[in-house]
Amino acid sequence: MARAHDELFHITRAYEELMRRYQRTLFNVCARYLGNDRDADDVCQEVMLKVLYGLKNFEGKSKFKTWLYSITYNECITQYRKERRKRRLTDALSLDPLEEASEDKAPKIEDRGGLDRWLVHVNPIDREILVLRFVAELEFQEIADIMHMGLSATKMRYKRALDRLREKFAGITEG
Repeated sequence: MARAHDELFHITRAYEELMRRYQRTLFNVCARYLGNDRDADDVCQEVMLKVLYGLKNFEGKSKFKTWLYSITYNECITQYRKERRKRRLTDALSLDPLEEASEDKAPKIEDRGGLDRWLVHVNPIDREILVLRFVAELEFQEIADIMHMGLSATKMRYKRALDRLREKFAGITEG
């Protein structure tokens, strides 16, 4: 670890050896936490980049392994929250507002090019309301305050934006 710390960024052999030593365990921790290999692989790559760029600032106040798994844990939580937000938006876009969206009935965000691809179909104000609701997970009153709108106007714009998206993407779930 000390050699990798001293050699970075000119020589990466020690860093590579350090990552090889922890890679399998790191992946297993991520896969168990996230529940799938695809997300675990993505998080492992993020962790390795954070270690690469953060190793120069590692002061050694804790063990390297502790520092590494602290980064891993935080990245897993971030990934988990991203996936949860996607599921919440997918549920909200379900065609039947009275029924929970099942995976086979709800349009898949990732199949349509991601959240940004969906949001281009609403005007900028409605997009901001949807982002504040689903990504920032704010309450309607908080959104209304941020947007300098009344609470009822915020809720109505939110509902109309969801209705437009449901209507726009209704054909996706019927195929």
